[in-house]
Amino acid sequence: MKKRLALFVFAFLASWPFDFAAAQNNAGSSKIAALEEKWNAAYKRGDVATMESLLAEDFIITLEDGSTFSKSGYLAHNGDPTVHIETTEMSGLSIRIHGNTAVVTGAYHEKGTSKGKPYEYHDRFTDVWMNLNGKWQAIVSHYSIPSQ
Repeated sequence: MKKRLALFVFAFLASWPFDFAAAQNNAGSSKIAALEEKWNAAYKRGDVATMESLLAEDFIITLEDGSTFSKSGYLAHNGDPTVHIETTEMSGLSIRIHGNTAVVTGAYHEKGTSKGKPYEYHDRFTDVWMNLNGKWQAIVSHYSIPSQ
């Protein structure tokens, strides 16, 4: 009886760290998903201050056409008053956390007007977040157009 109890206690204690790690990962995934939503909403509103707080100083983004922007270039691009965004939607998000780094992949849909002309994108994206000094910030973002 004592052996069974000892085995049960050992098995319970041996599995506990794995459950704790999974709970931490779920909490981290929820945090990253909330940050993605915050960034998406700020982008739609043209809220440069919020976007600036979410992006690391050395942030870089690659857009659908292959052009790249640094943090300052991206923020300036998003401050363009001739762009009016009607729709921004993310779907099919997958969030994987490895230590202080999170990788997010998903689908993105955007619709609006630029300089009076309508546009619409259906993209795939990858965002990489890093916990820098206790604060999650995006360090890299990449958008591409899926092949038809």
